Amino acid sequence: MKTSSHPLKRWTKLLLQSRTGTVGMIIVLGVIFVAVFADLIAPHNPAANNLSNIMQPPAWVAGGSWDFALGTDNLGRDILSRIIVGTRVSLLVGVFSVVLAGLIGLVVGIVAGYYGGWLDNVLMRLVDSFLAIPSILFILVFLSVFEPSITLLIVVIGLTNWVTYARVVRGEVLSIKEREYVKASKSIGTSHRTIMLRHILPNIVSSFIVISALSVATTIILEASLSFLGLGIQPPDVSWGAMLTDGRNYLATNWWVATFPGVAIVITVLGIIFLGDWLRDVLDPRAQVSRKGGGK
Repeated sequence: MKTSSHPLKRWTKLLLQSRTGTVGMIIVLGVIFVAVFADLIAPHNPAANNLSNIMQPPAWVAGGSWDFALGTDNLGRDILSRIIVGTRVSLLVGVFSVVLAGLIGLVVGIVAGYYGGWLDNVLMRLVDSFLAIPSILFILVFLSVFEPSITLLIVVIGLTNWVTYARVVRGEVLSIKEREYVKASKSIGTSHRTIMLRHILPNIVSSFIVISALSVATTIILEASLSFLGLGIQPPDVSWGAMLTDGRNYLATNWWVATFPGVAIVITVLGIIFLGDWLRDVLDPRAQVSRKGGGK
C-alpha cells in the first residue's frame, strides 16, 4: 500500500514545487470541471434569444445586472452561459483531434523508425508531403467542401497534425532500437511486435505526452480560428471562436461581447501550456539531470 501511493506523492510534490505547473493544473482541472458540468453550471440557455436584454453590459458596469454577470450579446444571449458551454466544445475538439493525430503519428513513427529501409523512406516522404501543404489551407478547403461539424472538425484536424508526432517518435525509435536490451531481445528471437510494445513504446511515452499536452493548446486556438472564419463549429453549437465573430463589430461600443470569449481562450491555452512545460521538465531525463546539477 505504501509503495503504490509513492508515485502519486512524488508527482504531487513535484507539482507543488513548480508555481507554473500548479497554476496550469488548477486551470486545466477547472476547465475540465466546467466542460463536464456545463449544463448544470450555465445560468441560462446559451442559445435562447432575449430581445429585451440585447447588449446588456456586465454586472459591474452601469446598467448591468447580476442576472447576466458578463453581459449579453447582440441577440440577448447570456455571454457567461455561452462561454461555459463553449468550453465543452473546445475541449472535445482539442483533446479528441490530438488523440487521433497522436495515434496515427505514433504508429507511423514506430514502424518507420524500427523497420527502416524502404518502408522508412516511403513513410517519411509521406510526412514530407503533408509538411509541404499548409495544414490550415488543407483544413479550410476540406471544410468549405463538406458541411462543418464537431466530428468532421476533429477528423480533419487529426488527419493534418499527425506528422509532428511521426517525426519525433521516429527519431526516438532510431535511438532506442540501438540500445543493448533491444539488440538482446532480437538475438533471443523476441517478435518485432513484442519489442515495439514492451521495449520501445514505454521509452517514448514521455515525449508523446509532452507533445500531446502542448498540441491540445494549439488545437484549441486552431478551432477558435476556424470558427471565427465561419468554417468551424456551426450554430446552434457554441464556440468561443464564433463568439469572437459575433462581437468583432461591437468592440468599440460593446467590448464585452468579444473580450470575455477571448479571455477564456487565453486562460485555457496558458493553463495547458504551463502544465505541458511542467510535464516536459518532469518527464525529460535531461531536464531532471540539469535540475539536480543546479541543486548541487
